[in-house]
Amino acid sequence: MQAEEVKQIIERELEGCTVYTAGEGCDFQITAVGECFAGLTPVKKQQLVYACLTEQIASGAIHAVSIKTFTPEQWAAKQ
Repeated sequence: MQAEEVKQIIERELEGCTVYTAGEGCDFQITAVGECFAGLTPVKKQQLVYACLTEQIASGAIHAVSIKTFTPEQWAAKQ
């Protein structure tokens, strides 16, 4: 898989999120920014993103992911 494909899958599943991806093959770093993460625990945030990639992880197309999540406010403060 390509990083752009991973980005498109997550953005399609998590409406309103902006996703930044890096990596190649089956190892990706994912940063997702969206209101959908507001008020969630870190584990719940990760689960939201993982849920988008269940099929690709099960098939072996994605082997390893590193996920960082932010609300738009957290992302703006980080920039």
